[in-house]
Amino acid sequence: MFDPKKVEETGKQAKGWNEKVEKTLAKNPERKKVFQTTSGIPVQRIFIPQDVAGLDYPQDLSFPGEFPYTRGVQPTMYRGRFWTMRQYAGFGTAEDTNRRYRYLLEQGQTGLSVAFDLPTQIGYDSDHSLAQGEVGKVGVAIDSVKDMEILFNQIPLDKVSTSMTINAPASILLAMYIAVGEKHGVPAAKLNGTIQNDILKEYSSRGTYIFPPQPSMRIITNTFEYCTKEVPNWNSISISGYHMREAGCTAVQEVAFTLANGISYVEAAIKAGLDVDEFGPRLSFFFNAHLDFLEEVAKYRAARRLWAKIMRDRFKAKNPRSWMLRFHTQTAGCTLTAQQPYNNIVRVAWQALAAVLGGTQSLHTNSMDEALALPTEKSVQIALRTQQLIAYESASADTADPLGGSYYVEKLTDEIEKRAREYIDKIDLMGGSVAAVEKGYIQLEIQEAAYRYQKEIEAGDRVIVGVNRFQTKEPPPQGLLKVDPKVREVLPGGAEKSGPGRRQPHGPHPELRPGLLHPGRYLRHPAERVRGVRIGSESIKT
Repeated sequence: MFDPKKVEETGKQAKGWNEKVEKTLAKNPERKKVFQTTSGIPVQRIFIPQDVAGLDYPQDLSFPGEFPYTRGVQPTMYRGRFWTMRQYAGFGTAEDTNRRYRYLLEQGQTGLSVAFDLPTQIGYDSDHSLAQGEVGKVGVAIDSVKDMEILFNQIPLDKVSTSMTINAPASILLAMYIAVGEKHGVPAAKLNGTIQNDILKEYSSRGTYIFPPQPSMRIITNTFEYCTKEVPNWNSISISGYHMREAGCTAVQEVAFTLANGISYVEAAIKAGLDVDEFGPRLSFFFNAHLDFLEEVAKYRAARRLWAKIMRDRFKAKNPRSWMLRFHTQTAGCTLTAQQPYNNIVRVAWQALAAVLGGTQSLHTNSMDEALALPTEKSVQIALRTQQLIAYESASADTADPLGGSYYVEKLTDEIEKRAREYIDKIDLMGGSVAAVEKGYIQLEIQEAAYRYQKEIEAGDRVIVGVNRFQTKEPPPQGLLKVDPKVREVLPGGAEKSGPGRRQPHGPHPELRPGLLHPGRYLRHPAERVRGVRIGSESIKT
């Protein structure tokens, strides 16, 4: 890409410039002794052509919509249409959440994203003894097809794309959704959306698993097969790095562990007799948008390039759509602070912009009050408006990959890909992600990264505005959304849970069921366990 003589000459000039700058540091010291990204990648004073001299444009970048998709999966990216604005929402009853969905659609949201409560996520009805105190708290309670029908009342399922954050019971919730569609005259073949259906990250980061890894993998591959034949427009999995990042991993680890999990799902599906090009085009991914703005942009670009190579070269996929890494992004809940919550509006805005500049296909923006409670209508409107402001007023979506060609971004992209591949090679030697999870390797790597990050905050080496610097005295928060605990006392459809008709818990206590991993200790939402953890001893934990 560059004239070797000019690159060498620029390198010599940069060396002389750095030596001159070094002489001034005694009088004008820099802010830190060491500058690095959240993944520990060194950040130089400047980056020059020499840092990307080995870059081969056709092989490493190419054009948007062409292998290796570093610059985006669509040729025109957002010049055709914007990303799907998909606000994650759910609380209380199906009626409560339906009202929120219809409000969001009226405000310009372009896709739905369902948050289920913890009992639903781990397979318990609302009247189960282990569900007490958790029904409708961090998502909507769905116990039956009737609940699902109420949830999507007056919402055209043939026109709206729906994403469902559900994993262990994903196939059951998808079946409910299909049943509601059929009742409304929308056949399964016309439904559009995604089920998360990613069980591997549950063991390392989130905790809403029910069965051990191997049986869970079989359920997932069965779902792949069904969706390929019966629900062709449905994404049968959303392979998630988001929750691993919320649990504390770095940007490099997020790419590595997410793609390693993706490799395991592809291998399991092929082993089950599926053709990679039958299910490959419907694989989707889910990433976090964290604080280190340029590292996040580079992370998305590196993930696209690495996955394209994995699918084409490792799995011999022939269909270019199988090579494309299409992903949803959510801004980082773990970076929201209970202190000075209005600061969260700004944090979310630049995280969302990083996702857009990195080429996301779908985006959720967190609300300013989510470190304290579920978002109110006012705060969720601000979050949605943040996306709309980026789309319609910033002009950042007018060209594909606008930061491509930046010496720093290209160097970061290369470095993240290289370091992620090293992790994947190590996981391969262990026998893949399932074996790495069973050995506790991925969990330990995430825990150590989270510990380092927290130590930096506690020591003041990493500044969190309003938490360990620039603190103010604040009155207690007002007007937070609260879910009425009586939601548990209402049956689907509105019938009171009283008298002889009340449902009883199904079967023996979960600890007595052979082969069932006891999930009772996970009845607190994993995102809530994370939020507040990194913001010092003064943090307010939900």
